[in-house]
Amino acid sequence: MRAVTLHGGELAVDEVPAPQPGNGQLLLEVQRCGICGSDLHARHSQDALAEVLELCGYDRYMRSSDAVVMGHEIYGLVAGYGPGTRRSLPLGTPVVTVPLLRRGRDVDGIGLSPHAPGGFAEQVVVQETLTMPVPEHLAPDLAAMTEPMAVAWHAVSRGDVSKKDVTVVFGCGPVGLAVITVLKARGVRTVIAADLSAGRRALAQQCGADVVVDPSSDSVWDLAPASGLVRSMETEYNAGVEAIDGMRRLPVPWWQTWRALNAVGVTSPKRPVIFECVGIPGMIDGVLAQAPLHSRIVVVGVCMGPDAVRPSLAINKEVDLRFVVGYTPLEFRDTLHALADGTLDASPIVTGRVGLEGVARAFDALGDPEAHAKLMIDPGIPDDAIWPVGRR
Repeated sequence: MRAVTLHGGELAVDEVPAPQPGNGQLLLEVQRCGICGSDLHARHSQDALAEVLELCGYDRYMRSSDAVVMGHEIYGLVAGYGPGTRRSLPLGTPVVTVPLLRRGRDVDGIGLSPHAPGGFAEQVVVQETLTMPVPEHLAPDLAAMTEPMAVAWHAVSRGDVSKKDVTVVFGCGPVGLAVITVLKARGVRTVIAADLSAGRRALAQQCGADVVVDPSSDSVWDLAPASGLVRSMETEYNAGVEAIDGMRRLPVPWWQTWRALNAVGVTSPKRPVIFECVGIPGMIDGVLAQAPLHSRIVVVGVCMGPDAVRPSLAINKEVDLRFVVGYTPLEFRDTLHALADGTLDASPIVTGRVGLEGVARAFDALGDPEAHAKLMIDPGIPDDAIWPVGRR
């Protein structure tokens, strides 16, 4: 079969052996496979990431010496069954899958390991247990968005965001756009998006952002609703002194009043929830420097190299810093059905399609933030052109 392989940083269309499903696995005919930002990074950084993942207890991530078929945002049709499968999904069923493949006790990320070839191909093997049928009215391009939208779904959940929170998304690439979409789907009233690219700011508006900011000319925090956000330590110290002054006028000891207010949440500081979706060196420290006191920062963007932060910034501002990756199978399932019922609208994010012959060209195009956000691979496209989404 035809597949796109990555070897030594180079992408090429090759003839490779057709994959054979093992125990508990399905064979899919690939209909769509999204190109993820992690695919773009991995093209030249797989060795560094492999070393990091070894520290996490996983030593089977791809290296530059491997020839790997990438692609983990998969939508396909059931085409065959391995031994030991339940066969509850009939042949031809459109499906999406959590991109993990298990053999014995070894579990690999599909498209991210030489042991689990991915969806930049005509066929791919997936785990039956992790494969879910797609509701019949969900378009292929949007079904293939289940995996990246599930990443955003998980990130927003980890952010513990309420509808009243001021939220800020730094970086409006596919991940940031997905986070914006999920925030608005959950009814968050204030979503501010910041990106240097005018094209991506426009996409952020289409995804529902209430305010878009060019950080080269404007500060997010000058445009954010300021009610209750603490921008300086001096402001917080003055508030504490003034609170005690007011409580001392009451006929009970001030500490009893403070405890009572604590119990009902009155003294809890207002804080924004910030999503860092850029993933370049210096970005986390830059967000720490700008953020109001008591901010919650959720790091979604993957910085592939070493970075440096000033812990004293986070300490003095009492910032809550959270890092996220992936999603649970339940979050994946819920994302699929939110796309199907229209709760999530990922259509602004998908900007084009390419065939296998066009994957290398697509990787180059995705390096230009003004050109495209998400490109879908459709193995049925016969040439190397980037097709508009609506073209058949």
